[in-house]
Amino acid sequence: MSNAENFTDLGLDPRLSTILDHQGISEPTEIQARAVPTAITGHDLIASSKTGSGKTLAYLLPTMQRLMRQKALSKKDPRALILAPTRELAKQVYAQLRSLISGTTYKAALVLGGENFNDQAKALAKNPHVVVATPGRLVNHLDERSLFLDGLELLILDEADRMLDLGFTEQLNRINQTASHRLRQTLMFSATLEHAAVNSMAKTLLKAPKRIAIGAANAEHADIEKRFYLTDHLDHKQALLERILETETYQQVIIFTATRPDTERLSQLLSAKGLKTAALSGDMSQTDRNKIMDSFSRGQQQVLITTDVASRGLDLLQVSLVINFDMPKQAEEYVHRIGRTGRAGAKGVAVSLVGPKDWDAFRRVESFLQQSVNFSELDGLKGKFKGIKDAPAAKAKPEKTLVARRPKRVVKAPQDRKNRRQANREIVSDDGMAPLKKKKTD
Repeated sequence: MSNAENFTDLGLDPRLSTILDHQGISEPTEIQARAVPTAITGHDLIASSKTGSGKTLAYLLPTMQRLMRQKALSKKDPRALILAPTRELAKQVYAQLRSLISGTTYKAALVLGGENFNDQAKALAKNPHVVVATPGRLVNHLDERSLFLDGLELLILDEADRMLDLGFTEQLNRINQTASHRLRQTLMFSATLEHAAVNSMAKTLLKAPKRIAIGAANAEHADIEKRFYLTDHLDHKQALLERILETETYQQVIIFTATRPDTERLSQLLSAKGLKTAALSGDMSQTDRNKIMDSFSRGQQQVLITTDVASRGLDLLQVSLVINFDMPKQAEEYVHRIGRTGRAGAKGVAVSLVGPKDWDAFRRVESFLQQSVNFSELDGLKGKFKGIKDAPAAKAKPEKTLVARRPKRVVKAPQDRKNRRQANREIVSDDGMAPLKKKKTD
């Protein structure tokens, strides 16, 4: 719940408030209530909030405000550029932007890798006011001179932490240098502000930014019920999965796996059980991925089985159940996975299946959440695996006290004494005489 009762309280143009009213959006979320007034005053901004908190509108509204209230610096170059780490997220941002500019004279273009370059170049030639893009393909257009950013007024980075994790640092630096207009404003959104690379990039891209943090990255999501089950092996996992899908009440479910073969295998398994399923992985063509996501978002399938390609950015309001068939390697990814449910105030359930191979990943998640996890059980499917105990810390050996010792007496070997006597006999004086010896006395 935010302090602002409506969007007009945030200083937005009344035309924007009217558009939001027509879409049934009446009250700003906390991130919107705090980020929008800061952004429309022209300050650079770095902000973080949990997934599903409404951050997309938190930067789209200031973008629209600028288009409506300020004179353009250039008639040809785009006024705003929104960068997203994945094609799926970029498409979702673009769809929400299109809903805001519908019925206005403003134009937008979508620039993604894996899609026709020439079609994108034609769209950019029509001088869109806003471009939504993935970093790699945008740099391709800069290289081919089908896009110029000399007049860019607003640069927005959505999920900046994810972009840096995916290795887009070089592309972001290139875009920043190309769009180096002194009046440019930059907004950076990240899942956490405790990301070293994000803070380093912020120093490069932003000028005296305001900082907003809504909750910690590992904060409890009150709208998501989390359950964990211990599993013995793959067959046990699959039996638990089938039981959960039989007994849980859900509209749609997303199942996360570690590999593409697992997505295909589970899809075939559940299809044989009579469930309408779809499998999605990152190495599919963009056309195939688009078809699957469009079909699932329209409710044509009950179950989507996917790798982490669908763990971020997808706003699928009918998803009420998320299942981690395999635990994610990165603890932060767990938060993004389960964030596909419990969105916009709806309730959701997140189930995680933890086997021996998942144990290390589970412990990282448990540490990241900063809470102890209690495991649930299902009748008739109780397993033998009880987790792996941490190895006891090795006891430190006491330090030895160093005691000064007298140097050992060097004893000359008999052969050494004999050689020395022989050498003495060979010594002669300058006049050729041997040295005199002292006479022994009785």
